Amino acid sequence: MAEPAKTVAIAGAGIVGVSTAIWLQREGHRVILIDREGPAAGASFGNGGVLASCSVVPVTVPGLLRKAPGMLFDPNQPLFLKWGYVPKLLPWLIRYLGTAKAETVKRRAKALAQIIGDSLADHQALAAGTGAERYIVPSDYLYLYRDRAHFESDAFGWQVRAENGFEWDTLEGEEWRAYDPGFGPSINFGVRLGNHGLISDPGAYVRALAAHAEAKGARMVKADVDGVLREGGKVTGLRAGGETIACDAAVLATGAWSKTLAGEFGLAPPPLESERGYHLELWEPSMMPRAPVMVAAGKFVATPMEGRIRLAGVVEFGGLTAPPSRAPFELLEKNIRAAMPGLTWKKTEEWMGHRPSMVDSIPVIGEAAHLQGAFAAFGHDHVGMTGGPKTGRIMAQIVAGKNPNLDLSPYSPARFA
Repeated sequence: MAEPAKTVAIAGAGIVGVSTAIWLQREGHRVILIDREGPAAGASFGNGGVLASCSVVPVTVPGLLRKAPGMLFDPNQPLFLKWGYVPKLLPWLIRYLGTAKAETVKRRAKALAQIIGDSLADHQALAAGTGAERYIVPSDYLYLYRDRAHFESDAFGWQVRAENGFEWDTLEGEEWRAYDPGFGPSINFGVRLGNHGLISDPGAYVRALAAHAEAKGARMVKADVDGVLREGGKVTGLRAGGETIACDAAVLATGAWSKTLAGEFGLAPPPLESERGYHLELWEPSMMPRAPVMVAAGKFVATPMEGRIRLAGVVEFGGLTAPPSRAPFELLEKNIRAAMPGLTWKKTEEWMGHRPSMVDSIPVIGEAAHLQGAFAAFGHDHVGMTGGPKTGRIMAQIVAGKNPNLDLSPYSPARFA
């Protein structure tokens, strides 16, 4: 028998929430999208724009614990800390750094491959018929190194990618320069992965998807969600902006802000921190990268977008309320000048936002153990845009009472209880 149509309220209108809404509508359900700023106001606007299927290797790799102190005091390294936030951060940070082990990395990679391994196809399926298709650009994705020795020093990460089915070829010396002559002599080796893609304007893309959902009957509410109504151990509604919104099920997809509402949704407090991300946009550049690239030396992405190059990367821990720092923007500009010394541009635009980083670098996806009709979909750290459509499709299936054809245990909200 078909599942009766439900009214589902979704807290959060980023890529995860909007994807969930569209897939629920395609299953015949009614949707209410609630966001304090409207669609694509946070990380779904400011991300690097790469559909980075191969990004299954977390920040916390073996050796990080030894390197981290030196990185914090080196202004040329992409790791920053708001020192006044350290006392609050420390318990989470100790657990986070404790995951920098080979077996933990491999477990995380296997879990993420299920969510992001077919990102280009997942985005194409989500956007089909929405008008947002035009923002999806199939492309290569490249990791750039100084030379072969630099690439070989990253062998563990490439071994993990190979174990999860990713394939690549390498471009060295003149072959690399022929592929993309815009890069300078500091880069002499590239690893090229096919079947990836980019979003040419992430904010416009997610807003177009949200507009499609609204045109198909979704209700949009611009407000903070501040409570969950329940009766008999089951969700009956949400409180938002002074209004009571009746629903049969509710999804928590508020990214880095999900921790504050977790208890209302019947979840144990998730070990979630804001990993503050920065981007710098270079408008009307004199040249464009041929494809999105990860420059390994600076751990930043350069993505060709509509009218500009977006530079994204940098890890800063400092909570949700502190203002942006200047140093990350300056480092991004310094790094692109080193990588593409002939590049000029007309103007720059800056952005800082919040990636939702779980202590084990695995998102939370599933139903709350102690509140029927309450669901969670957050914690994607660097791969929210990449994994949003697949997460949304999984959530729609779970909410509709179906069993997705994959192992959901790694993402269980109960794993931290």
